[in-house]
Amino acid sequence: MPDTSVAERPWRTLIGGAPLEPVGVYAVENPSTGQQLAEVPDATAADVDRAVEAAAAAQLAWARRTPRERASLVRRLGTLLLEHREELARLDSLDIGAPLRSTRLDVEGAVELMNIFADYALELGGRTLPVSNNLHYTTSEPYGVVARIGAFNHPLFFAASKAAAPLVAGNAVILKAPDQAPLSTLRFAELAAEVLPPDVLIAISGRGSVSGRAIVRHPLIRRIGFIGSAVTGRSIQRDAADAGVKHVTLELGGKNAQIVLPDADLAAAAAGAVAGMNFTASAGQSCGSTSRLLVHESIATDVLERVGAILAEIRVGDPLDESSEMGAVVSEAQYDKSMHYIEVGLGDGGRLVAGGGRPDTVDEHGWFVAPTLIADVGAHSRLGQEEVFGPVLAAMTFRTEEEAVEIANSVDYGLTASVWTSNLSSAHRIARELHVGHVLINSGSRHFWGLPFGGTKSSGFGREECLEELLSYTETKTTTVMIP
Repeated sequence: MPDTSVAERPWRTLIGGAPLEPVGVYAVENPSTGQQLAEVPDATAADVDRAVEAAAAAQLAWARRTPRERASLVRRLGTLLLEHREELARLDSLDIGAPLRSTRLDVEGAVELMNIFADYALELGGRTLPVSNNLHYTTSEPYGVVARIGAFNHPLFFAASKAAAPLVAGNAVILKAPDQAPLSTLRFAELAAEVLPPDVLIAISGRGSVSGRAIVRHPLIRRIGFIGSAVTGRSIQRDAADAGVKHVTLELGGKNAQIVLPDADLAAAAAGAVAGMNFTASAGQSCGSTSRLLVHESIATDVLERVGAILAEIRVGDPLDESSEMGAVVSEAQYDKSMHYIEVGLGDGGRLVAGGGRPDTVDEHGWFVAPTLIADVGAHSRLGQEEVFGPVLAAMTFRTEEEAVEIANSVDYGLTASVWTSNLSSAHRIARELHVGHVLINSGSRHFWGLPFGGTKSSGFGREECLEELLSYTETKTTTVMIP
């Protein structure tokens, strides 16, 4: 049955504290049932223009507040989110199919990052430079109105945590909710309106081909942060360049390698392979998922048996059921994509170790894919090179460290990589050779709030979740005072 509490309430963009009546709406579904969940505004270019104009007017007074004053309000908003943790987590579980145990962590992680950026507020100072006997100093100035375009895999986390840095820096923020899962972003903006001045943060829902493009091309938006696919990231770069000179940072996809050497703790490495794939957090739909498992040929049988046994125990089911460990993928399109890559991997000579279809713990409804492990994948095959963004782990073997590094670096992406070994020399030597933004030693894919996160090559550029993210939402102004 549809969730009437979500379906029957109005979902609106707030401008000036009042709901904007939409010209059109579109339906979003519950991926766990395949049924319609709600109707949300399908914003037009005119709606975007109205929102940006309102944000630009509000930003002037917001920027005049001190960084600590802005940070204090961001902290208050974080506290309010924790008070609404269950509501927000439930919205995301309904909207993206992830289990409650995962979406609750998203709320808590977002608030932790909001508090970290509030802690950084005093880093927005400048420098005094003794380049002459006069006074020369720099200040950090906000851009004005900035855009943050989030992804569907962690909607509330991206909405809240990615708004924090630009807000503390003195910008007004236009949040573009992910097309497939906009509900928690719209609700976040309603909660923000209880704490922040009107129009300092505005959330917009709508198909990206219209509202997203209007945001990217808007002349008052000169700073854009995007999380999503490499294809969409390149499209945003093109549109932004056509519209003006804009600062665009991109956190894109990944085909991340997890390298297991013979001297590793094999039980820990197997558990790390499963954790790093984010099966239970997001059904593998994560740019940071370590979706390639590179195992030395001498230990491959042992490690793959351990991984397969762990996957067989993961309970896939209704994300609102507290006993469920893994939910659905976000849409029929992602379901079809995952199933397609399973077929491609097996057709290219891969061997199915676990999963491979719908799990037997669910009925025929919803977009559920069993956690899947395919062994004997060719390093340069499609499954070995292309991002699935689903619960499909590709395993392959290597003979030497040099071969492992070559395989790891052979893809177009460069976001994260993991190395499992008890030899510190090997760990540091391999880490030095990996062309990625973040290397983890004896750990699967993890985020540590405050550490720079971002990638190289087609995984994007720019670093987030750290001081660099805050400073990237400012421009440096130099002032010279001539002293007679």
